[in-house]
Amino acid sequence: MIHSDILDHFGAIAVIGMAGRFPGAQNIDEFWMNLRDGVESISFFTDEELMASGIIDPTEFNAAQYVKAGAVLEDIEWFDASFFGITPRDAELTDPQHRIFLECAWEALENAGYTPDRYRGRIGIYAGAGINTYLLFNLFDDRSLFKSNGLRRIAIGNEKDSLTMQVSYKLGLKGPSVNVNTTCSTSLVAVHLACQSLLNGECEMALAGGVSIKVPQKVGYMYQEGGIDSPDGHCRAFDSDAKGTIVGSGVGIVVLKRLADAITDGDTICAVIRGTAINNDGSLKVGYTAPSVQGQAEVIAEALEVACVEPETITYIEAHGTGTPLGDPIEIAALTQAFQTKTTKKCFCAVGSVKTNIGHLDAAAGIAGLIKTVLALKHQLQPSSLHFRQANPQIDFANSPFYVNHTLSEWKTVDTPHRAGVSSFGIGGTNAHAIMEEAPPLELSGPSRPYHLVTISAKNGYCTLSLKNQLS
Repeated sequence: MIHSDILDHFGAIAVIGMAGRFPGAQNIDEFWMNLRDGVESISFFTDEELMASGIIDPTEFNAAQYVKAGAVLEDIEWFDASFFGITPRDAELTDPQHRIFLECAWEALENAGYTPDRYRGRIGIYAGAGINTYLLFNLFDDRSLFKSNGLRRIAIGNEKDSLTMQVSYKLGLKGPSVNVNTTCSTSLVAVHLACQSLLNGECEMALAGGVSIKVPQKVGYMYQEGGIDSPDGHCRAFDSDAKGTIVGSGVGIVVLKRLADAITDGDTICAVIRGTAINNDGSLKVGYTAPSVQGQAEVIAEALEVACVEPETITYIEAHGTGTPLGDPIEIAALTQAFQTKTTKKCFCAVGSVKTNIGHLDAAAGIAGLIKTVLALKHQLQPSSLHFRQANPQIDFANSPFYVNHTLSEWKTVDTPHRAGVSSFGIGGTNAHAIMEEAPPLELSGPSRPYHLVTISAKNGYCTLSLKNQLS
């Protein structure tokens, strides 16, 4: 059941398109199949693969504490440079994060049913990238590259500052083009800023997301007791054996419009963003990298207020869920504090973490969680949060509104729409939370016809095919 007041809610934003590439998934459909089937997309490397990376001493990766694992994004070396009018030389000098983000920006607009040259409104873009290891490990040592091409030319394809503006330039986007960098919460903060831009009338459509691709990819890491990294390459969010997460590569982008405009324009609406909020922990915590119960609770409560929904109507939380002994209890405590200002109901809301599937995607972590939630709302299924056996003893789930969803479950609600929250918290304390809701019901345009036109888009134009309706 969908409440009609959503159509009149001023802050409602429609998700009308998506694109992404994640460990084990080259597109959104593959990503959903992996989530649905409970696939863990973590790679474990051989000594030969580690040696081929060219940056690791064998004495290092043979150490007992060295973890030979990572969450790898396939085919990052491929790029359709000619499609975007980029020379092979400039493509070679460009960070794969920029290259693949540009491709996904086009794919996201195409998924939404738009091409930039045919859309008359302003399209904005808000996004951020992770650390540029391509520059550090592939370009920096080759001084001839800098001498023959110049620092400015190399900087354009490698600076974080250029990420969104390169997309705006190549795709002809004339709305705000803003780079966002808040460490792990980057891409969900980008979604918040894109929503605000739409509501403020700065653009009529917006892209929002993030990318993090570290090269070389087939390298492990040295485990340190008490750190954020997992000792065995698995992320066990909220579990008693949780000891950390694992770094992964990925990219995700959503296309956003004001809900009323999306309905008027006949867009395919994947889900609705009811409200978002961001804040910072400030200094009242044990350290710069430590999370804060109060900071997280306040941003969740603010998002609920902006969305104008009651906590009892939220039945799924896509958590930040790093699987650390410190972070997980703080996150559930913060969620509980935010929810219990309005409800005393227990164990009604499922929680999960996409990091158990694909690792921690850094600047792309938040958008991965949001896209997972959009897909879950669309299919009305709650994917399992992997590796959960027994709760962290520091988490009192029984006296909280939450439980860990550790099996694929039908998403059931009573008298309210399917609603969810998405959290992303950055090292340094910038927190973001979004309240999501299933798409409003579509009105049938009319009875089915025996024949339909299927439109196929291509770089140089359009063609149509007439196909017999097999359902008639």
